Amino acid sequence: MNSSLSYAQLKEAANEYGTPLYVYHAEKIASQYQNLLSNFSSEHTRFFYACKALTNIHILDVVKRAGCNVDCSSINEAKLALHVGFSPENILYTSNSVSFEEIDEAVSLGIHVNIDSLSNLEKFGAKYGASYPIGVRVRPNIMAGGNLKISTGHDKSKFGIPVTQLTELKAIQTQYNINIATLHIHTGSEIKDVAVFIQSAEVFDTLLTHFPTVNVLDFGGGFKVPYQPNEKGTDMALLGAEVNKAMVRLSEKYGRPLTAWFEPGKYMVSECGYFIAQVNVLKQSNDIQFAGINTGLNHLIRPMFYDAYHHIDNISNPNAPHTQYAVVGNICETDTFAWDRSIPAIEEGDFLVFYNAGAYGYEMASNYNARYKPAQVLFENGVSKLISRRDTFEDLLSLQTPLN
Repeated sequence: MNSSLSYAQLKEAANEYGTPLYVYHAEKIASQYQNLLSNFSSEHTRFFYACKALTNIHILDVVKRAGCNVDCSSINEAKLALHVGFSPENILYTSNSVSFEEIDEAVSLGIHVNIDSLSNLEKFGAKYGASYPIGVRVRPNIMAGGNLKISTGHDKSKFGIPVTQLTELKAIQTQYNINIATLHIHTGSEIKDVAVFIQSAEVFDTLLTHFPTVNVLDFGGGFKVPYQPNEKGTDMALLGAEVNKAMVRLSEKYGRPLTAWFEPGKYMVSECGYFIAQVNVLKQSNDIQFAGINTGLNHLIRPMFYDAYHHIDNISNPNAPHTQYAVVGNICETDTFAWDRSIPAIEEGDFLVFYNAGAYGYEMASNYNARYKPAQVLFENGVSKLISRRDTFEDLLSLQTPLN
């Protein structure tokens, strides 16, 4: 698999900063954003990086310098974005089963707000009326995504206000004269089929007549990222062309300029990230050759959580003959990263790299088994810098009250 960082750079980082280690490539983030801009109409489209994928402030700064906006799933993510220097008008906050106090705080920050329940919509209306334009997240009852755990638009999903509750939604809007400026739909993650997004456009078409104040149609995110060698992602040229046509058609049909918003997270940072681990032990068991590494699901949970595939390479000896391995972690759980995976022959002490580790890797890491979270390093202009240090034993104690 092609790498935008070389084996030499990755080994250099592993030796300098230790392992396990997350490494990111700033230029890859910027190029992903430029690819979006090149395929979508600037007149009809706006992008917000879904920072839940990776919230390190140095990554947020790379995104900001690239010119992208930011999408937040919690009030603290919004505060991080403000801390980095994003303007409130460039921050989108999409609430999900939150207390109304958190929505209140988002309003106080002056950022874009999406509400996803009738309950909080009514509370919002009672307090703010038409004074603060908002978005409403609608659940379209569309099944999409690479795994049920990352599908968010189907009829059993917790997300959004079901389209079947349109009457109740309109009643609340009318009662409080709420200024609904955005309709939001997010169907899931790892969506390769462009037709899914066009289905969302069709749902918007059925709703727009009921919402004359809406000027933004938010399609969410979920673009498919290629994880396996030779795998294809979402056809961004096709998606851009289809969305551009849909936005022109809907703008003309309803007699007002409409803008499409998207929240790419994984698409922006997945391929910029590498996770490097060192092989502790090799163990033969019948016909299985285990390669036990110095990390586990506490640092990269996606394979166990989603059955996610991460391409693995031996950067210590990439040209060795390939051998089949089960790559396993050092956590007291069955934390298997790969079964029967073809990898250049491994020796104890070798460095293995996991590709596509930028999204939901470090962000979901924990101190399970009282192990330290890894450091994070950013390469920019060919130079590496530490952007978060490895945990220490003192960090494990820092939030615990002292013994009497």
